[in-house]
Amino acid sequence: MKIDGGISFSMAEAATSAKLLEEAGYTGGFTSEISHDPFLPLALASDATSTLELGTSIAVAFARSPMTLANVGWDLQEHSNGRFILGLGSQIKPHITKRFSMEWSKPAARMREFIQALHAIWDCWMTGDKLEFRGEFYTHVLMTPMFTPAPIATKPKVFLASVGPLMTQVCGEVADGWFSHGFTTAEYLRDVSLPALQKGAELAGRAPSDIEVSLPLFIVAGETEAEIAERGLAVRKQIAFYGSTPAYKSVLDHHGWGDAQIDLNQMSKAGEWDAMADVVDDTMLKTFAVVGGVDTIADQIIHRFDGLIDRLTFYAPYEAPAETWAPVVDKLQSA
Repeated sequence: MKIDGGISFSMAEAATSAKLLEEAGYTGGFTSEISHDPFLPLALASDATSTLELGTSIAVAFARSPMTLANVGWDLQEHSNGRFILGLGSQIKPHITKRFSMEWSKPAARMREFIQALHAIWDCWMTGDKLEFRGEFYTHVLMTPMFTPAPIATKPKVFLASVGPLMTQVCGEVADGWFSHGFTTAEYLRDVSLPALQKGAELAGRAPSDIEVSLPLFIVAGETEAEIAERGLAVRKQIAFYGSTPAYKSVLDHHGWGDAQIDLNQMSKAGEWDAMADVVDDTMLKTFAVVGGVDTIADQIIHRFDGLIDRLTFYAPYEAPAETWAPVVDKLQSA
């Protein structure tokens, strides 16, 4: 199993954080597009490492055009000697229209076309053939020598994040890897997400095994009961936050917890953020997260997710020393 970690979005800390991941034996290091640009730190991370895969988890596709991301992805792939993964996500309509002031429509169809357009642009740059992409949402038919970068050894891999089955199917059709949302469970993966991924792959004539499955997994790990309880509260709050979002209700519905989503949504609108954690009881916590002593975490992950995922990120929304994860990383990579 491949283990990925986070690269700091701070330009001053990106190189150091990436180097530490590589030295600790991680497979990849990823940035997220939250409050900073996700691409700039990866250039610095590339200079500080030689084997670590580098990527975005995620960059917001619909805040950009295929051409702008084609350029960024190409440059980072070249600079990292083929180690870049362009991880994309759609975000939700209010952010696209109200934060980024961009167009929103038919997100699954638009994302399929967005990734197809990316590859059309990259293929043009690789082969020198005429750029001729005409779709419902994007048109790219102009490429002159001045704007054509030199060919590189391989195109970047494209990963796609999704929650619902329709976007997951799109991932199976056109992407190299799938980022599951952290707000998922082994049962939802097995019963809903992976069948959708397989359906998309089969529609495109691809083997499902060609698509890497990456999971950011909630981890509640500690050395003492008090430490586990404290960190468990932080994870309950994060689960409650995601659970308040209507778009993620299907995951709770799958477990018969749909009423909890309605309660959480109402509480979020009332600003009752701390109280929302109480809605996440022990059963819900242990379904979404792996909970226990540090020495039990790797075995629990293997037991629950063996055969379901290819890559794993520790989703721990609390402060923990880096050495906490070292024995877990070692055991998972050797399993």
